[in-house]
Amino acid sequence: MFMRSEKLLIPLKKPANPDPNGAAAIQELLGGKFGEMSTLNNYLHQSFGFKEKKKLKPFYDLVASITAEELGHVELVSTAVNLMLEGSAPEGDPVSAPLESAKNLRNTHHTIVGGGGHQVMDSMGHFWSGEHVFSSGNLVADLLHNFFLETGARMHKHRCYEMTTNQSARDVIGYLMVRGGVHQAAYAMALRKVTGVEVTKMLPTPNIDDAKIPEARKWQEIGSHRTLYTFSESDYADVAGVWSGPADWADGQDLEVVKGTPIYAAEGPVIGETRSLFSPDYAPEEIYEIAAQLMQKGGISPLQPGDGSHSRMQGSNGSSNGGSPAASAQEKVVAK
Repeated sequence: MFMRSEKLLIPLKKPANPDPNGAAAIQELLGGKFGEMSTLNNYLHQSFGFKEKKKLKPFYDLVASITAEELGHVELVSTAVNLMLEGSAPEGDPVSAPLESAKNLRNTHHTIVGGGGHQVMDSMGHFWSGEHVFSSGNLVADLLHNFFLETGARMHKHRCYEMTTNQSARDVIGYLMVRGGVHQAAYAMALRKVTGVEVTKMLPTPNIDDAKIPEARKWQEIGSHRTLYTFSESDYADVAGVWSGPADWADGQDLEVVKGTPIYAAEGPVIGETRSLFSPDYAPEEIYEIAAQLMQKGGISPLQPGDGSHSRMQGSNGSSNGGSPAASAQEKVVAK
């Protein structure tokens, strides 16, 4: 089972301007054949159907840990698309056709179906399909497929990076390129340990130099390119049986398994209303008032204008990372 935290894997800021056509392109990283929906669902169903997971625990723990991270990647890409769409639907009298410009956008589903939000589809408007899932029950075949999937995903991320200068998109892509490189390398290491075959001799890993991308390089500088997270405080620790030793792609530095989640996770920006699309509703004031009353009843302070928090317990002064090295690493990344 999974536990959820009200944070994004990385800090994100709202872009300066709407970019609906850029959002349409970035949809490929969500619902494309090599998108985050595919990586998530491949590993998710492989982990559910894993054979002899107790006897093969290092390999099961690897697939299960990466599964949990992929949930956060789906959320990250979806958030980036939504941030790029925010403000793209003009307000106005319905008779004046305020949404007329939307008919010229690359993806009209964002406006018509999504209410100004992301859809589970690729960059050409094809909805994501479960046919993209490969879960064979054969450990070696699944690991080889996963290595190929991460390789294709990194290639698509790099191409999408070159298609946009939108900073929210580039921040997400830069991070995902680094983390995808980790997953690519992890599956390659698992294949070597179970078969003895060095797949990286056929395809160098990582085959794209993340250091050339500023939004990726900053994550390398804090060691994210050689770290695997268990996304659990107590389980999946045997992933260290696969993810250990020196990292050839990180100047021989040691690989690291970290229990739990990344320290640099942060609460994401709030997506604003779009009244011309009845989003969140045709009379948002009524819903806001109802929500405020419910939060007060529950001992939670209602949102104030400009408040970046989704909800806060009354009297809470928020959490602090203190002066730990991990907190310093987070501050370093945010500062950049």
